[in-house]
Amino acid sequence: MPSTPTPTLRIALVTGASRGIGAAIAHALAARGDHVVCVARNQDRLDGVVGAIREAGGQASSRTCDIADGEALAALVEGVNEEHGRLDVLVNNAGITRDNLLLRMSDAEWDDVVSTNLRSVFVACRAGAKAMLSNRYGRIVNVGSVSGVAGNAGQSNYAAAKAGLIGFTKSLSKEVGKRGITANVVAPGFIRTDMTENLPEKIKEGVKSATSLARMGEPEEIAAAVEFLTGERAGYVTGQVLVVDGGMI
Repeated sequence: MPSTPTPTLRIALVTGASRGIGAAIAHALAARGDHVVCVARNQDRLDGVVGAIREAGGQASSRTCDIADGEALAALVEGVNEEHGRLDVLVNNAGITRDNLLLRMSDAEWDDVVSTNLRSVFVACRAGAKAMLSNRYGRIVNVGSVSGVAGNAGQSNYAAAKAGLIGFTKSLSKEVGKRGITANVVAPGFIRTDMTENLPEKIKEGVKSATSLARMGEPEEIAAAVEFLTGERAGYVTGQVLVVDGGMI
């Protein structure tokens, strides 16, 4: 049995929640009864996600933020905790790519990806864990990638950030576990989103042939993994990496 009772209404914060995987995660958490604070840069898209959640009977609100701005992100997480009196679930999903071969990669392409995909998680988790510690309860899921597990040509910056995310999360889990907080990684493979839909058909067919299930994943399948890891059935799971890639690696 968990050492700390589950709060009746959990407050969840999801970054990159305006579309794709992030939006699917927000919908899944709201559907099970969490109040979801949806975070992204585009207010119009956030309004659409929040509106859809509310129409379905769920509870949601939105905050705009550039997660690469560490001060703004920390203030946002702290503000959500102050407004609601708690923060129970933190899902760091937002990220960017700046793909290029190493010999052609610029310093800016490296720095932008590492700052957005790794440093932002450090900032959000530091603020989020502080909020959770006082309640002796919390669920943190950082969304990684199979690139961070197996590497990928042309993505040395992205793979480095996502691999760093795994080491960071495992370390975090050891620091906060005794206070009833779990921290895990979900590592998606190729998922059908707006971004991947624009890939050439030849690349999409190559992806399908490289997976055991011979298809791309759906955002809702990643959301299901996040829902599990942030739920009570996963209360004894921490410091783990759940790869959801259709058997790619």
